Amino acid sequence: MKDYICEIFAQNVGLSIAEIFENDLTLSAIIARSDRLHNSIDLMEVFAKTANMLKKQYGVQIRLPAFSLDTPISDVLEAFLNEAEKVNTLT
Repeated sequence: MKDYICEIFAQNVGLSIAEIFENDLTLSAIIARSDRLHNSIDLMEVFAKTANMLKKQYGVQIRLPAFSLDTPISDVLEAFLNEAEKVNTLT
């Protein structure tokens, strides 16, 4: 699931998986490097798209907390995975 999340997120922001996740970019750095993102609202839409794809692919509904723009992407990825694990243990 981790690889799937990374792939979907990277596709939606228009950056490579390596650039985003190997460098553990902050959310503000992702916005700055992406030609598709202009502000935090665009980034929230990418999170929503990623969550929707997880629901379609794995049947899990993800609810993410709010993140500040200085949050590293590894923290966001961890939140996605924790939420998915929570959902799986509840069912």
